[in-house]
Amino acid sequence: MKFESITLGILGGGQLGRMSVLAAARLGIKVHIYTPDEDSPAGQVAAKTFTGEYGDKKKLKKFAESVDVVSYEFENIPVETVRYIRKLRPVYPNDRLLEISQNRIAEKNYLNDIGIPTAKWAPVRSAREIGPAASKIGGGKFILKTARLGYDGKGQLVHRLGDDPDASWRKLNSEELILEEMVDYTSEVSVIIARDMHGRSALYGPVLNEHKNHILSRSIVPAPMHARTTGLARETAHLLADAAGLVGVLALEMFITKDGRILANEIAPRTHNSGHWTIDACACSQFEQHVRTVCGLPVGEPARHSDAEMINLIGKDVTKIAKWYKTENACVHLYGKSEIKDGRKMGHVTILKPLTAPRKKKP
Repeated sequence: MKFESITLGILGGGQLGRMSVLAAARLGIKVHIYTPDEDSPAGQVAAKTFTGEYGDKKKLKKFAESVDVVSYEFENIPVETVRYIRKLRPVYPNDRLLEISQNRIAEKNYLNDIGIPTAKWAPVRSAREIGPAASKIGGGKFILKTARLGYDGKGQLVHRLGDDPDASWRKLNSEELILEEMVDYTSEVSVIIARDMHGRSALYGPVLNEHKNHILSRSIVPAPMHARTTGLARETAHLLADAAGLVGVLALEMFITKDGRILANEIAPRTHNSGHWTIDACACSQFEQHVRTVCGLPVGEPARHSDAEMINLIGKDVTKIAKWYKTENACVHLYGKSEIKDGRKMGHVTILKPLTAPRKKKP
């Protein structure tokens, strides 16, 4: 008698894929990776790695035929690649959600259409449109962003009334931009939600996020927020997941304004940096939820046994790893990257603060 195991395929070979591979191994699920990169973080731990460009249909076909179901580990996988794979194997989350997340204009339109508020914004397709867009939004300070491919602060700049629109346009060097109001917020938070094929959900957060040089530096859970705001953030994530028909994991990044409003910022239809703490603070991590949901298994229990603080090891931070090995309740995760670069995420550390069970009263 044999136990039939699932083989999961993941497009992308980064650290998010690596941690999903490790979570899959706990469930007896093999993972095959498809990536353009040699010696990728995920490829180092996967059962098999296919190395090829995302437009190479011959290699993609071999990859797809080797697995039962396919997912992806970051949102800049070409939509055309996912749609080709979908002809051969099921792909989760769906390509429509991926497509929305790849374009900030489509993303803002989608969020607003399903009733989720965002910062005021306007599309900009030439330098001449920056002034009218600023007048429509109101105020004197804005964020000008590329509609595609921006992350970790890349592809954006601050634009003020009086700045030269031609100069701002040239700096971003893109055919399509979006102008957003500069939000007066007290904090940035994220909520991570997993949803299985039966519509059941599991949710983590809200998580308080702190950034340095536009890159996530630290995440803290629980986020120090009013209970009403916490509830609204969670409801917003549920609304998005249900409206999108999510199968898989997604993160919703949000601003909390000074007057208590919640404004959605970005959708990430994948596991998220702000959820890395779940590996050590929960029985079922965001990565296990990813594997479970796309492979047809039910969502797991998301409750945490510890509060946590997650610290990213960015660039040269990793050279100081020795101190974390000696830190009490510190869980060290390195991603197998040999080359240190400024702004590159080399690993993370989660510091646990175990919850204490309430004492029973004596009879």
